[in-house]
Amino acid sequence: MDIELVDPALREATRRLPAPDASKRLTRTLIRTATRFLPSSRVDGVVVADENVGGVRLRVYRPAAHRSDAGLFWIHGGGLVFGNPRQDEALCAQTAADLGITVVSARYRFAPEHHFPEPLDDVHAAWRAVQAHAGELAIRPHRVVAGGESAGGGLAASLVQRLADEGGVQPIGQWLFAPMIDDRTAADPSKDETDHWIWNNRANRYSWRSYLAQEPGVEHLPPYAAAARRADLSGLPPAFIAVGDIELFHDEDVDYARRLTGAGVPVQLDVVPGAPHGFENWARETAPAIELMARARGWLQTVLSA
Repeated sequence: MDIELVDPALREATRRLPAPDASKRLTRTLIRTATRFLPSSRVDGVVVADENVGGVRLRVYRPAAHRSDAGLFWIHGGGLVFGNPRQDEALCAQTAADLGITVVSARYRFAPEHHFPEPLDDVHAAWRAVQAHAGELAIRPHRVVAGGESAGGGLAASLVQRLADEGGVQPIGQWLFAPMIDDRTAADPSKDETDHWIWNNRANRYSWRSYLAQEPGVEHLPPYAAAARRADLSGLPPAFIAVGDIELFHDEDVDYARRLTGAGVPVQLDVVPGAPHGFENWARETAPAIELMARARGWLQTVLSA
């Protein structure tokens, strides 16, 4: 993809960031190890710690000044094959500070060693642990938004669907950044023609194949395997969906937002011009990222205050 299509404010960071070949075992191992040891992004007034909550290991962000008993349940990205809560440390800690809420970040097992439904089961167990121990986390169970970025956004969208079908306490919103929700994108060879910055369709195909333990794009998938495959989206909680207009997931995310709206779900779709995948995280000090996060946290504040 031509670098000229990238917002000028994001070009330098885009050039510096490599596009990993997720299909190589050594690459996956190195990234998994590196993300486990990322330095903590300290934010004044926020205490960050790994905690055992009901037998589930979570990374918890607690503001010194709690201004709300609402909470955010967050799921990190990594193409379903690597990643760690630490890679989203700045995003989670700053959200905890700005909104005065507890943020809880879940872990999950990775493909290809662990395929669907195991990663989803992991975040489901984490959600249940947060609900069961909400008081210890200074959270009211009925006031939690589920969110995530990329593969984490896809898992969050699938989790929301699963919880809707199970009944019980529901997330009051879904906060999704470039969610990876449709395996049919990976199955479309025409998407290979554009070498998207950061995450291209070859990497996408490998990740979906690894997660599903079969080729992406088959006619039928089990429920929750790919959030965009769900036919009936009615009754789901309000959604914030952010995506760059030049990234691979643009079309599937915009279509999901359209379908949610058609099903009566309130949606704020934020399409960022010239923005590659995940820029709000790895280019977080740039103007486009700062402006997006201000809009995103504004939406989150409104939902949590309702």
